[in-house]
Amino acid sequence: MSTGDRRPPALDDEVAWPDDAVEVARIVDAWGIKGGLKVAPYAAKPEALFSSRRWFLKPSEQRVLPQGFQFPGLLRITSAKEHGEGVVATAREVADRNAAEALKGARIFVPRSSFPSAAQDEYYWVDLLGLDVVNREDQPLGRVTDLLDTGAHSVLRVEREGADGEPVEQLIPFVAAYIDAVDIAGRCIRVDWGLDY
Repeated sequence: MSTGDRRPPALDDEVAWPDDAVEVARIVDAWGIKGGLKVAPYAAKPEALFSSRRWFLKPSEQRVLPQGFQFPGLLRITSAKEHGEGVVATAREVADRNAAEALKGARIFVPRSSFPSAAQDEYYWVDLLGLDVVNREDQPLGRVTDLLDTGAHSVLRVEREGADGEPVEQLIPFVAAYIDAVDIAGRCIRVDWGLDY
């Protein structure tokens, strides 16, 4: 992937918070002296950040904003590029280093509709959450509650209610050896996995 500047599509002047907003990154620090932002994307491939010229923000829950600072709910991105393991970006609303530092910890959301199309047999994690999981014997294993990245591959965290009413969790590797089919429209994943594994 190129480390050159990525220029997302043009931006409309008035933008409301999107119904399909997905949290994709956090601002971790200021970058440079002219208001640049250092961003930590949640995905190894930060394409969602590059696909949208609008980043919607929510402030950090742990950070108190500086006195008199007007927190922007929207950043209009003028440039974004990969830098080391993260992303650096500039925005119209962030004029200097002080403004960038005030945004430290802010959560970044982009519309799901702006994500680039996934390649065949590739999926965005956000699309897998909440899907029902059934095995080859049509036994319901539960619902995807989370995904874990082990480095080698992703793992589905699947949860269902046990016979005693307590939650039962299974971890299923998200690899071709165990995943038979993913039906996003049908909200289901079919797996080669036992009920008692």
